[in-house]
Amino acid sequence: MTPAGTLELSERDDAGNITVTFIESAAGKGRSRVDAVRSRESKSYAQQLLEVFLPAGYPHTVTEDYIQYQIYDSLQAFSSSIAGLLSSRAVLEGVGVGDADASPTAALLLSVLQDSMGRIATILFAHRLGTSLEPECKMYRLAADVFNDTAMVLDCLSPAFPKATRVVILSFSSVLRSLCGVCAGSSKASLSAHFAKRGNLGELNAKDSSQETVISLLGMLAGSIVVSWVTTPMATWSTLIALLSIHLATNYAAVKSVSMRSLNRQRANIVLSSLVHDGRILSPAEVSARERIFERDGALRWVDGSVLGHCRIGVPLEKMLHYMGRRQNRSGAVDLQELSLADVVRLYQDEAYLLWSCGSEAVIILKQDCTPLDQLKAWTQALLLARKGSTRDEAKDGEHDTSGGRLDELRFALEEVQELFQAYETKLRVAGWDLDVAVLETRPGMRVQVETKWTA
Repeated sequence: MTPAGTLELSERDDAGNITVTFIESAAGKGRSRVDAVRSRESKSYAQQLLEVFLPAGYPHTVTEDYIQYQIYDSLQAFSSSIAGLLSSRAVLEGVGVGDADASPTAALLLSVLQDSMGRIATILFAHRLGTSLEPECKMYRLAADVFNDTAMVLDCLSPAFPKATRVVILSFSSVLRSLCGVCAGSSKASLSAHFAKRGNLGELNAKDSSQETVISLLGMLAGSIVVSWVTTPMATWSTLIALLSIHLATNYAAVKSVSMRSLNRQRANIVLSSLVHDGRILSPAEVSARERIFERDGALRWVDGSVLGHCRIGVPLEKMLHYMGRRQNRSGAVDLQELSLADVVRLYQDEAYLLWSCGSEAVIILKQDCTPLDQLKAWTQALLLARKGSTRDEAKDGEHDTSGGRLDELRFALEEVQELFQAYETKLRVAGWDLDVAVLETRPGMRVQVETKWTA
């Protein structure tokens, strides 16, 4: 406790540690004295060295799963650097290094071909996979290294083939590396945004680059020794397989350690099915332990792991009409019987989406002003309908149920979803879930503008 009439101010660093305490006390009539009391705690050289590679204010400025991910990520980068030297040696042998008959021009043209194939593949992959990289960042982070390791194996195989076949193999290897670059770069950006807690994304990425530089340097130094020792084909393949196994195992452990706070399709299935099943709200860490790295796209999976059906979100309205009626081959129009499109639109007039369910299949049409929370409500309704459909006798395959009973099922499920979110939305946010991030769409989605003119 400070004496009465004194003022005490504490100065803290980014990590929250007190560095200096300023104490002002009365020294006489009309005068005061300020003393600076510096912390006696001194950082070791190891701590000072770690600060060069860790974000400022660690561990308070990053999420709890940051350090575990970075440890595994460093191990995988180390093993990948050594394996990369082995594959690079194989490529050099393939282009004729050490062969007096080899042509420098042929090697240059092969390099140009590989680079061209890689650049074209980068553009195509970015266009095709761009939307799904953030929602499924954990899956694509692991998939990137699968592509890269496959490219390394192809590089090591290439010297055993004739020159014409070797060109095709090395070109395909370049394509795989391009796919790795697209997946790894984008998914890593999403993971970095997850780790950064205080708007320190730029600094976190800079420190991550420093870590990669050191690990790659150590990997090249160790790889130089390995390459000089490993010369026979049997030793090369044994070493390569061991390194790639370590690489993939540490990558898998790295992505499994990440507890994402956004609800993509799979995490939404886990959280919402558990909530409906027993009223329990799972935390991001609990969901991460149950989450699959590779999941079927659009699967509606219950808490016990069973797949109830399949749902597509953000699809064109034409997809929903396909399930509601029959298309005329000549005109392309859709004939609806017993139930009109207006009935469905009227049911969802206060919602930012339209939904139709037929057996185990469901489609979600998003309106122009839909929010991430609206998308999550739509996915929840599709999950509930799939659950109810699995507990009763289904209609025969290929039949379209357009009766009023189907509309009643949609209405009951919609009311259940409204009650569920009214009761648990705040609790989901308190549990750590970010409901304001749109990660349910894995393809460029469509939006529909509803203009209603109801008649009496």
